[in-house]
Amino acid sequence: MIEIDKLRNVGLLGQGGVGKTSVGEAMLFSAGVTQRLGRVEDGTSVFASEPEEIRRQTSISAAFHSLPWKKFHLYLVDTPGYAAFLADTINCMRAFGGAVFVLGPSAGLRVENERLWSRANERRLSRLIFVSKMEREKSNVEEAIEAILNGLEAKGVYLQVPIGAEEGFKGVIDLVQMKAMIFDGNGGKFSQGEIPQELKKSAEEKRLGLLESVAETDDALLEKYLEGQELSGDELKRGIRNGVLAGKLFPILFGSAVRQIGIPQLLDAVIEYLPSAADEGEAEGRNPLTRDTEKRPPDPSAPLSAYVFKTIIDPFAGKLSVMRVLSGTIATDLAVYNPNKEGREKIGQLFRLEGKKQEPVREASAGEIVAAAKLKDVSSGDTLCDERAPIQYDGLVHFSPLISFALEPKSKADEEKVPQALHKMMEEDSTIEMHRDPQTREFILSGMGQLHIEVLVEKLKRKYGAEVELKAPKVPYKETIKGSASSQGKYKKQSGGRGQYGDTWIKIEPLPRGKGFEFVDEIVGGAIPRNYIPSVEKGIREAMVEGYLARYPMVDVRVTLYDGSYHEVDSSDMAFKIAGSMGFKNAVEKAKPVLLEPIMSLEITVPEECMGDVIGDLNSRRGRVLGMETKGHTQTIKAQVPMAEVLKYAQDLHSMTSGRGGFHMEFARYEEVPPHLAEKVSKEAKAAAEAQHKA
Repeated sequence: MIEIDKLRNVGLLGQGGVGKTSVGEAMLFSAGVTQRLGRVEDGTSVFASEPEEIRRQTSISAAFHSLPWKKFHLYLVDTPGYAAFLADTINCMRAFGGAVFVLGPSAGLRVENERLWSRANERRLSRLIFVSKMEREKSNVEEAIEAILNGLEAKGVYLQVPIGAEEGFKGVIDLVQMKAMIFDGNGGKFSQGEIPQELKKSAEEKRLGLLESVAETDDALLEKYLEGQELSGDELKRGIRNGVLAGKLFPILFGSAVRQIGIPQLLDAVIEYLPSAADEGEAEGRNPLTRDTEKRPPDPSAPLSAYVFKTIIDPFAGKLSVMRVLSGTIATDLAVYNPNKEGREKIGQLFRLEGKKQEPVREASAGEIVAAAKLKDVSSGDTLCDERAPIQYDGLVHFSPLISFALEPKSKADEEKVPQALHKMMEEDSTIEMHRDPQTREFILSGMGQLHIEVLVEKLKRKYGAEVELKAPKVPYKETIKGSASSQGKYKKQSGGRGQYGDTWIKIEPLPRGKGFEFVDEIVGGAIPRNYIPSVEKGIREAMVEGYLARYPMVDVRVTLYDGSYHEVDSSDMAFKIAGSMGFKNAVEKAKPVLLEPIMSLEITVPEECMGDVIGDLNSRRGRVLGMETKGHTQTIKAQVPMAEVLKYAQDLHSMTSGRGGFHMEFARYEEVPPHLAEKVSKEAKAAAEAQHKA
């Protein structure tokens, strides 16, 4: 059992491309866990398990590994940094108490960093800032760091000063000890010495800033500092730690993962300044029976409670439910209760996830991250607890998909595989949505971006043998009428013997938008026998499915059947069904039919400097800007735009804002298509129908 005050659950956070995985690999190598420094570029990283990750050289899903460091146990969570996969990162934040926020000054500040920093603030997550890839950074790196921190509205304090830049980067100055750490380029080994003369002034200025920042977080230290007394090394470290735990200070360190420079110092900072599982305090949830607030201490002897924050479908171990044990101890063969499903589970095999491997363990106690195999009815966001002391924690953060594509299976066999395969993938990834559009009959796959969708399609083929092509989804247009009209629908057929006869008079009129369809029976005096009237309605409903202008469904229409005639022998259900359909079509032609299109509500968050371009673009898409709101350095624009104009908005917004913009979109209502566009849509729909008929 791991001592809880010696345990650190640490997330590696930061926008894509800054080198988080490389930092994690360097930490493992420095701790002696791996004998070879894994590299993302050549596919040897222990964190990259999926072929899609290896090929793209980017993290797609959070990965885990543990390491020992100076009698402490660290559990690393390497998280994705690209926008399409941030949902996984944000939901994994529930598992760690502190984070190393990796910055790449050359990459600047993108919206992913802003979103991650904001979420970390909401969770009151303690953070260290690690500037990696220093072997590539120029000597003015501090200007870039300050610009990024200003954008994040974060109070960074330097714990180190880099020695050299780019190819000349060779070490760091420790501002707590005021010593130079010079690395010899061999597996992270370094020698401690005096500060180079040319950096003494800079180091003294940075240390003064550090002392001031630390003193401001503690009254006793501030009093001593103002009296001109020197703070001891222990006092300074204690002050830094308290400031970090309180979220007031974000220490800045420097290094190079590929050269192993600064990695031992980063590991030291993790155990000295980031919180232990004990420091995180009690976990707050609700009693599932009374709904009263309850808390659980991070104590191995307390009643068990664990939060499942991630699900992994492993080809060998099956479904793995990855959880953070918040209180008590979980063990194999233990009976637990799931308040989310109101069911009981028995824990089978437990694993500690070590990169691509799983190490079996017998038990895990408060503070630990562990995976349970093959739990029958457990999903991400569920709580597992002692049934005698039930508690339920808040579930996953929900993210609405940003982009949708139509999936076209390449064969009948593929079509049968797709729904089942996607259902399994949705267990792992809560941001996936899939449905079959009842109007267009297309499989619609929705996700967090084009890259996300492309990865899902690759997984469909690799893991489940289902091949599909991606296409832009068809816009689900509808039709309606603007005027009223009456018409006769008469069906008469005589071909020897018994004939067919049905005669209807109907009136159609528009309904308010969204009201659908109403059928009114005003037949009196037996003009049409009662048993034929449902057939008339059925014929009208079938005619509405294919509309009039472009074969799109017709909506928001009231149809009144008010007269007709019948034949004692020749009338039938079929005849009146056809007559009702004919009468409806004849009336629609005279009732000013129009085309309707879906309108989407957008909430777009962009940097202030991009606002003009984004609003101009919305106007060019026939959009209406409803309002704007300032949030820090960003603007939130609320607008409504026709769906046809924003099918690929995710890529377009990314281009306009250099990746710093984000948006949320949902259906609002249907509106009439402008006449010149309606004519174009109608022609295209009829051409497509003719082509399909010929085929």
